[in-house]
Amino acid sequence: MKKLVRKILNLPLLQNDPPVLIDIGASEELHPKWKEIAKYAICIAFDADERDFKFIEKEKSKFRKLFIYNSIVTSEPVERTKFYLTDSPYCSSILLPDEEKLKSYIHSDLFRVDRITELKAVQLQKALDELGINKVDWFKIDSQGTDLRLFKSVNNQIREKIIVAEFEPGIIDAYKNEDKLYSVLEFMSKSNFWLSDIIIKGVPRFSNELWNSTFRGGYFKKLIKESIKKAPGWGEMTFFNSFENESLNERDYLLGWVFATIENQYSFAYTIANKGADKFKNRLFEELKNSSLKEMKKQVYKLKFIPSAISFIKKSVSK
Repeated sequence: MKKLVRKILNLPLLQNDPPVLIDIGASEELHPKWKEIAKYAICIAFDADERDFKFIEKEKSKFRKLFIYNSIVTSEPVERTKFYLTDSPYCSSILLPDEEKLKSYIHSDLFRVDRITELKAVQLQKALDELGINKVDWFKIDSQGTDLRLFKSVNNQIREKIIVAEFEPGIIDAYKNEDKLYSVLEFMSKSNFWLSDIIIKGVPRFSNELWNSTFRGGYFKKLIKESIKKAPGWGEMTFFNSFENESLNERDYLLGWVFATIENQYSFAYTIANKGADKFKNRLFEELKNSSLKEMKKQVYKLKFIPSAISFIKKSVSK
């Protein structure tokens, strides 16, 4: 499978027109899903809180080309904007944390505003225009409250051809006037995308003040925090282009197969390859179909059906 991915990315078609990746909120590390494709790709990364921007120093040589914006990325054309630096750099945002709503949750201290500053800003579409980028293939964003408005600010011609879009919107009220998970789902369901994965994450609904007064410091306290049931707080969502847009070309189909394979969406990878074979008459798509078919069959040998079988047995017994 990896050999086939490399074969595709080394094709003149992809060498001359490489994958374009956007990473908004790129403060931790190279996106694990991009490790196989990074050296073939152009990446545009944005993050304004430099207190933990290890990405620049650690990973800049991993990409074919990397553009870094140490500035706020906005949906509107402004030169500077207010920025709330929180105790945790991962919670800093252009939106004010909602302290009143957050106080019921154990992680509220992470959102405590350390200071308010004003930083330079760049409009997302303007940044793409400046770089001469007229397409985006994989859009990954964790902007702390503004994911949807930033995605919507990209030109329709670019947005409609994005192959993968990842968001991390909130479920609870963490910021004032934030883009919520349900809004992302509503907008994307009306576009040419389908939800391929969602991971709901959260923290215990337990005020930080009560938590600290109830449990004293120590390793056991951390174990309790990780053991008790968590309340849904935010979601990691991945959307795929439906490939119903007739303007998608052979390059897009090849990348779509690569991305679907990386996401372990082997059935959709097969669907893309099957449609590509009919549309472009390239024998490579038959090879891709066979590879995806083998991967689907492998899932049986890996006993991936066990959870469904157990669920079926439980339902049958309960009757």
